[in-house]
Amino acid sequence: MPEPFDALAVDLARFQATHVAGYGRLCRARGAAPSTFAVARDAPAVPTEAFKVSRVASFPDREALAVFRTSGTTVGARGSHAMRRPATYDVAAVAFGRWALTTGLALPLPVLALAPPPDEAPDSSLCHMMQLFIGTFSGSPGTPDDFFLRDGILELAALDARVSSAMVARRPVLLLGTSFAFVHLLDAVGEAGFRLPEGSRVMQTGGFKGRSREVDAGELRSTLASALGVDERAVISEYGMTELSSQFYEATGRDTSARPGVLVEPPWARVVPVDAETLEPVPDGAVGIARIEDLMNVDSAFAVLAADRVRRVPGGFELLGRFPGAPPRGCSIAVDEILGPS
Repeated sequence: MPEPFDALAVDLARFQATHVAGYGRLCRARGAAPSTFAVARDAPAVPTEAFKVSRVASFPDREALAVFRTSGTTVGARGSHAMRRPATYDVAAVAFGRWALTTGLALPLPVLALAPPPDEAPDSSLCHMMQLFIGTFSGSPGTPDDFFLRDGILELAALDARVSSAMVARRPVLLLGTSFAFVHLLDAVGEAGFRLPEGSRVMQTGGFKGRSREVDAGELRSTLASALGVDERAVISEYGMTELSSQFYEATGRDTSARPGVLVEPPWARVVPVDAETLEPVPDGAVGIARIEDLMNVDSAFAVLAADRVRRVPGGFELLGRFPGAPPRGCSIAVDEILGPS
């Protein structure tokens, strides 16, 4: 009998091969008969690029209750991920976010976001997730006043007022933000720093795509911790993407033995490094591109192929940056197969 994860993955792959047209084409092009799938790795993965050029959904447009889109860039189309039941996304995001970010903290607590509010970015899965965290962990519905980026401008005075209030009340805060937003904050406060109340935690996510300035991940963690007055282990990295329904976190906020830079999967997801051309799994410790198996992607693609370089290590996996240059050959071929004739 297959493990429960594999049994669910096989059921999902068979369902998606029947109801997601592009995935059915991909399986046929690979000679992968869904009836023969025995474990998750038997099912082909859908490249993230496919979400830009093909509709990856098992239901008609009219049934979508949410559509998340990738961030806009200067070239190329935006990827889109339609959801028939966003509640599935919500439950998974809150469950693993609680595990990674709030263990040992007394809830409710103030949750503040260095991001645009959902009304300014209604199709951002990240802003949607931050809104969920604010509403769940703060004990009150989130409002636009809990977000501190407006029209790309950091509202530092408003943020300072909220942090000062928490400081007086001696209440830790959970500060959420993208890497670039935190760099913006560090530039704004300069040498003065911006101390958070004792026991606070920071969720840092995202890279610098399309930005003119980048900061090394380790340097950013160290600088943030110093400027915000928190332990480096309280700066917790998150890895996610629009094409997924699950997220991955460092475990440093809950496990004193967890190593910074090592990301952990929830029980319903797996990250498998695969060869960039053959798409076969590589040994632990070897670098491959990320094949991400996400059982919460019920109505789209349970297995997604990203151009991110990853490596399995004890305790989880490391994220090593994007694959350089054009999309990996294995991804490009898979996109062609998805778009091919029925």
